[in-house]
Amino acid sequence: MKNFMMAALLGTAAGVLVTTQIAGPLLAQETESKSTVYEQLDLFGDIFERIRAQYVEEVDEAELIEAAINGMLTSLDPHSSYLPPKDFDAMQTQTSGEFGGLGIEVTQEDGYVKVVAPMDGTPADQAGMEAGDFITAVDGQSVLGLNLDEAVAMMRGPVGSEILLTVIREGADEPFEVSIIRDTIKVTAVRSRLEGDSVVLRVTTFNRQTYPNLKDGLAKEIEKAGGIDKINGVVIDLRNNPGGLLTEAIQVSDAFLDKGEIVSTRGRNSRNNERYNATEGDLSSGKPIVVLINGGSASASEIVAGALQDHRRAVVIGEKSFGKGSVQTVVPVRGDGAMRLTTSRYYTPSGRSIQALGVSPDIIVKQPRNLPTDEEAEDQDQPGRSEADLRGSLNNDSISEDERKIIEEERARAEESAKLRDEDYQLAYALDVLKGLSALAPGDQ
Repeated sequence: MKNFMMAALLGTAAGVLVTTQIAGPLLAQETESKSTVYEQLDLFGDIFERIRAQYVEEVDEAELIEAAINGMLTSLDPHSSYLPPKDFDAMQTQTSGEFGGLGIEVTQEDGYVKVVAPMDGTPADQAGMEAGDFITAVDGQSVLGLNLDEAVAMMRGPVGSEILLTVIREGADEPFEVSIIRDTIKVTAVRSRLEGDSVVLRVTTFNRQTYPNLKDGLAKEIEKAGGIDKINGVVIDLRNNPGGLLTEAIQVSDAFLDKGEIVSTRGRNSRNNERYNATEGDLSSGKPIVVLINGGSASASEIVAGALQDHRRAVVIGEKSFGKGSVQTVVPVRGDGAMRLTTSRYYTPSGRSIQALGVSPDIIVKQPRNLPTDEEAEDQDQPGRSEADLRGSLNNDSISEDERKIIEEERARAEESAKLRDEDYQLAYALDVLKGLSALAPGDQ
């Protein structure tokens, strides 16, 4: 027993010794790390004073410090930045649904400004800007070497003024210029309409208006169709939707889900992780859903597409989405500005991160860029001959006049759908899939 006690005491003593030996270097490393940080801050102060005293021209001290803060944040990732007071005000206005500008969401890639998506009906959209375009110069001045906020500042200006963007586009042989007149951007978050027996919800952005617009728009179109039993399903069009508020993406997803996880966010500290679940209630009463996405669908759009796809609540059609799977927190700071900091990544219900990968559609459908020439279109529109065109062909006397009328109405709807393929091939494809899903659905659908 004495030997056992001695062994236990020796073990304890050894444990204490090991702890002391490990703790010593750790404390030394922490002290050294703090010392290095203070030295770096002293270095910053020295350089700041040297610039103030010796730069060739007098500098604005506040602007110099703002630039240093912004440089620190933008070195982290493309979405972290410092927002001076006027930019912070502009961002708050933008999420409320009305602001001044061109109407494009941009990011930075390889030193150039890349268009994530033009917003529907805005000056940039009307001027022909496309998702994936690279802006290399603004009014003849190169944006290469500027950070994203500096490049965006170059594009700002008074409403009614003209701006000339130099653009590189995939498939174009050379850069070209696009002239845009700045305007007040009034974003209608959701536009709803009936296409045949389907409700199309075009969601352009995720701001504070999005869920109310979607809920009211869907109800209006269902009423117009004559009730929920008269529609075959819903198309949620998220193409070129650059995202927006996480809360709105959650609400839109919840609008078509009865239960289960919508999205989770995971950050550096597990205590700050969040999980958002659906609540009971489906605005479409379980009708089939098709979600349309493309390379301009980012952030909040990807949350909605990923959630509905993982729950097998919707068929996702189109092209791979943008792949922005990070969450930014906007933190007000002293001086009425704010810090936009990437604080977490978001994950779809199946646990996949979309960061840099995007949402892959269930059915890949590319939007043709080149439509047939007028001559080719005329050839394609020539109807073929049928039995009814033959001289002396027998009449169909097995159907009534009312049945014949129904057949003719169905044929007219099919022809209207075919015309849509020339205008918007992806949407026409989505509507065709919705018809197929509706045909396979149970009788009470």
